[in-house]
Amino acid sequence: MNTPHDSTTQPTPAAPGGSRDVETTLAAADGIPLHGTLTLPAGPGPHPAVLCLPGSGRLDRESNAGRVRMALGSPLAQALARHGIASLRYDRRGVGATPGDWRSVGFLDNRADAAAALRALRAHPEIQAHAVGVVGHSEGAVHAIWLGAHAHPAALVMLAGYARPGKQALRWQAARMAATLPRPLRPLLSVLRRTATRQLTKLQSTTTDVARIGGARLNARWWREQLAYDPGADLARVHAPVLAITGEKDLQVDPDDLGVIASLVPGGADIRRVPDLTHLLRRDSGPASLLSYPRLLRQPVDADLLTDVARWLAQRLR
Repeated sequence: MNTPHDSTTQPTPAAPGGSRDVETTLAAADGIPLHGTLTLPAGPGPHPAVLCLPGSGRLDRESNAGRVRMALGSPLAQALARHGIASLRYDRRGVGATPGDWRSVGFLDNRADAAAALRALRAHPEIQAHAVGVVGHSEGAVHAIWLGAHAHPAALVMLAGYARPGKQALRWQAARMAATLPRPLRPLLSVLRRTATRQLTKLQSTTTDVARIGGARLNARWWREQLAYDPGADLARVHAPVLAITGEKDLQVDPDDLGVIASLVPGGADIRRVPDLTHLLRRDSGPASLLSYPRLLRQPVDADLLTDVARWLAQRLR
């Protein structure tokens, strides 16, 4: 069992509310060091805790990918700390302080790293091993489902997670995004659909970790594995309390999947379809559109959402 160990080279100042961030390194199953942050709430431990899993792509521990800054990690950690809950977040392979090539990493690699992180968090002396949950956003929510079925966390929070096979989820996403294109571009939809279908077929026929599709180098193995995974069977094996939240204006995950989640989890799930909430976990009063993403990313993650998640977890991680 791998246990995170402090690797801080200088004292870390206390965050607002008295919480403390500790630079942490944990070992993946193949020995790769995953670097991250363990946020501990004020007061003596051991504490209940959650593992925080981000969405897809080249994401660091804050859910940022270069200039595209989701900025979810620290606000979520602080909201949890204010409710007495510790949290662990880490840089994915090939991102931030974690070594590797992110394009060659598969969907199942990300899952395995999440499982290793959950084991490490449970083994940490500052953490209550029986009171460790998982919070996942987008791809992270799908990995949280698998962990819920196979690693049995004490509670599970899915933020914008889908409940259908990956290929179906992608098709819904593509159709929903296309419908928000500006009117002058809509005559091109039929051409775009045909092109996307050809490229998807080519992608699924690849056998390498990385492949060039349509002139771009893609993380092909990640795509193949993600498209093949059906979370339905694992949802039916989750016996921990589940909170599933999807925004009414999510363009990347169908809000109707909330009903599927509730029907598949044996004990049911607390499902919340939030008005005006987008996939970016920001609210937008205007029409749902990809064109709004740059503006929304200049705003903070919805504070009420983070508080609701923290309160829900605080009632269940005891």
